[in-house]
Amino acid sequence: MDFDDDILIAGGGLNGITMALALASVGFRVALVDPQPPKLRKAQGFDGRSYALAISSMRVLQTLGVWDALNDVQPILQIKVTDGRAGEGTSPLMLAFDHAEIEEGPMGYMVEDRHLRPALLDAAKESSITQLDDRVTRHVADATGVTISLASGETRRARLLIGCDGRNSAIAERSGVKRIGWDYGQTAFVTAITHEKPNDGIAHQFFMPSGPLAILPLTDNRASIVWTETSDRAEAIHNMTDEGYLIELRPRFGSFLGDIDLAGDRFTYPLTLSIAQNFVADRAALVGDAAHVVHPIAGQGLNAGLKDVAALAQILIDAKRRGEDIGRSDVLQRYERWRRFDTTALAAATDTFNRLFSNDNPLLRGIRDIGLGLTNAVPGLRRRLIREAAGLTGDLPRLSQGKSL
Repeated sequence: MDFDDDILIAGGGLNGITMALALASVGFRVALVDPQPPKLRKAQGFDGRSYALAISSMRVLQTLGVWDALNDVQPILQIKVTDGRAGEGTSPLMLAFDHAEIEEGPMGYMVEDRHLRPALLDAAKESSITQLDDRVTRHVADATGVTISLASGETRRARLLIGCDGRNSAIAERSGVKRIGWDYGQTAFVTAITHEKPNDGIAHQFFMPSGPLAILPLTDNRASIVWTETSDRAEAIHNMTDEGYLIELRPRFGSFLGDIDLAGDRFTYPLTLSIAQNFVADRAALVGDAAHVVHPIAGQGLNAGLKDVAALAQILIDAKRRGEDIGRSDVLQRYERWRRFDTTALAAATDTFNRLFSNDNPLLRGIRDIGLGLTNAVPGLRRRLIREAAGLTGDLPRLSQGKSL
């Protein structure tokens, strides 16, 4: 039977484009379907959205030839984790990570969306990827492949369908994949600010009773902010003017970087935990938010998605080289087994940390502050956590190690 594509990917976001690039790089015929044309997906100007990329994620992009095209990359040289209340400053006990404790260099890199997305799209344009400005409306799997219907009326035949279509994945829903999870009753504000004093490449995670505040370094005395509030309070803050917003933020932020001002658009995201019970179905696989959505407390959402990309690409090319059917259930199950434990452990860790720190219980405050201080005092444990944050532990796919497929 004739196939239009070896693999069709639904969703042209960061994970979807990277998935397409990885597969096309080893000779798969890949179609990437997204309803928005590529030129509209490119960010127009600075809007504040940025990503903390672990070393393993940087290696994926570097191996695929994307990393060197990125501008204004800010290395993360230190991470400081503290506890406290807005307006009262931080606890004297903290957990501090320094990149000098590992051999691989910076623990990660801050990359702005306005640079990362266009770099990926430009790489896709230069590749053999078939890009379709369309939307998958239906798919039917059978013994040899999957027939995919598009909103335009076109029908395509592929050996495998990959869902990179986000937390409300239509591919997962049509495949009968159920999800487990819950609403945290929290909302994340995401924006960027300018500040007077240099940030020295230091990322800060400040835990407050309503939720964590992440201050992530960008170039040119700017920082990306991920500020978590209870959903009830968040609506009122979101409706404030920019000046009112800053009045709320400044006591939480503190004065260690001098005066601050808004530098980008303001976004809000309701926070939930959502894990697909299966990462694969008949002739289908789920990647990134389509498979798992975790609390942003550790900034690992995109990093987890890029590990999915690296793992699935490796499984598929190895299966092809062995002469196996890449869409067969036993092949796809290898991907699910590989990624299931890691993503479940990440979800459990972020959920536990959020519950432990997002409260004002005096007993818990004392326990967690002592815990941060004791952890910081044990070099071996601290180094282990640094390597974990940098994405250097566990069974890493070849791309995540900086090796070609």
